[in-house]
Amino acid sequence: RILMLPLYPQYAASTTATAIDELNRYVAKRRNQPETRAVKSYCQHPGYIQPLVQSIERHWQTEAKPQRLLLSFHGIPRRTVEAGDPYYRECMLTTAAVRSALAAYDVPVYASFQSRFGAERWLEPYTEPTLRQWAKEGIESVHVACPGFLADCLETLEEILKECQEAFIEEGGQHFAYIPCLNDDK
Repeated sequence: RILMLPLYPQYAASTTATAIDELNRYVAKRRNQPETRAVKSYCQHPGYIQPLVQSIERHWQTEAKPQRLLLSFHGIPRRTVEAGDPYYRECMLTTAAVRSALAAYDVPVYASFQSRFGAERWLEPYTEPTLRQWAKEGIESVHVACPGFLADCLETLEEILKECQEAFIEEGGQHFAYIPCLNDDK
């Protein structure tokens, strides 16, 4: 028996479906096929939201609470959502679940999208321009988490921790903190 749990909490055809397709290709080559089951999405499952929220809370025990918390998800082209991909809705469900769980802290929680490339329009708001605008508006303290990633990677460490932090500070922000992905959590 194979239970597939993709490392993508929010379903997207470009990620989760691709991983499931690969599992199906593997199974199709077997004479004695194993039973398979795949978890399609766990964007608001307590087993995912609770550790995510606990990670943010632990971070706030060592760092002062920020003026805003930004949840930066990996972006995808808008046309994929317009064609029926539920990814955007699932990112908003994750954001709502985190916002609800952290309500007692009185820190506004926002969502944005990172890692866009090419000329076409991607999901918005875009992460870096959002951070730049906040700094210009006088927001001095921001924390950023990337709940679309279960493990830190170039897109979280290089793009968010380095490039977005530099952009926020460059525009006048004072304190930027990156909250590591759950791979850094026991």
